[in-house]
Amino acid sequence: MYLQAKGKFSKQAHVDIPTGTYEEEFGRDGFFGPVSHLYHQNPPTGWTRIEGPLRPHAFNTHQLPQSALLHAVPDRVTMLYNEDVAVQVVRPKQTHPWYFRNADGDEVYFIHEGEGTLETDFGEMPFETGDYIIIPRGTTYRFVLAGSQNFFLIFESHSRVVEPERGILGQHALYDQTVIETPVPTTPSNQENTTGHEWEVKVKRLNELTSVFYPFNPLDTLGWKGDLTVLKLNVRDIRPVMSHRVHLPPSVHATFKAHGFIICSFLPRPLESETGAMRVPFYHRNIDYDEVIFYHSGDFFSRDGIQSGMVTFHPQGIHHGPHPKAIEASWQKTQTDEVAVMIDTVRPLQITQEALAAEWADYWKSWQDTKLKSEANAE
Repeated sequence: MYLQAKGKFSKQAHVDIPTGTYEEEFGRDGFFGPVSHLYHQNPPTGWTRIEGPLRPHAFNTHQLPQSALLHAVPDRVTMLYNEDVAVQVVRPKQTHPWYFRNADGDEVYFIHEGEGTLETDFGEMPFETGDYIIIPRGTTYRFVLAGSQNFFLIFESHSRVVEPERGILGQHALYDQTVIETPVPTTPSNQENTTGHEWEVKVKRLNELTSVFYPFNPLDTLGWKGDLTVLKLNVRDIRPVMSHRVHLPPSVHATFKAHGFIICSFLPRPLESETGAMRVPFYHRNIDYDEVIFYHSGDFFSRDGIQSGMVTFHPQGIHHGPHPKAIEASWQKTQTDEVAVMIDTVRPLQITQEALAAEWADYWKSWQDTKLKSEANAE
């Protein structure tokens, strides 16, 4: 299909939108495929009601069940899932005495709150708030917690998690590879072989646990080499791609990818300064991807009623975009100060009952009434 243009339109997407119109990006393959831009007389999110399961969702993860021990499977609360990935939350209060190994897939941890030491087959590594940690399938590990206030977001992937190609931006785009940290072999603090003591490893396979016991600490690696290991990257070391002339699609903020999904990081950056350029996410309807965003910190000015620790879920096929007051508010700012983690999935996501119990049910109304206050903000 060759490019065409009909009626009233902007010569440049997201810039100088015709007065009295609302631009929608109608594109395939996320933001990588063929695309058209539609100029509506009314906001595509100007609905009066939605009947059926496709409405936008928002969840307050602070209202999910509180965990006591990390890595016992029931303590992980799955919110959304499909055949490729599960989005989970765990809020451990203390270090458990056993190690864990996931034989079902790779895991990406995002440390929303907490610090301590991660013990692994490859050695130890400190962790802190803002860290992404990739743990390959089959790795034995344990989080040794420094305190009782901990909050981890987990993406459990059934395929290998890797870094996306940077294309013409080059291999140093977003961050230099030298900021990635890996574990250092060391003798665990509980390595001593006490007579009669056993070390337990809980192995998760087909979502069931098997306990394997050893008369010695199984994390006894003295050294390692290779290109498969546990990786850590803190969001403060990511330098977002920017353009002062046009609002860039979220795909430029891709941090990790696997089969069927991609993880993006939204970080503080200067807002577009070109006259006429949009400063907020454009309207779109997620034709090929479900979109989930976890809000970590900052002021989420494009979303009304959203606070740190909340999750929004926008399914394929229904519009979303900036809240009514977000466009006007964007012109009063020179930069964003929000940190958020997004996952886009090819296969539709299912919502668990646990997530529905923590839902802000009126989230879909927030495009109608900018003064609507979320009951999710209530203590």
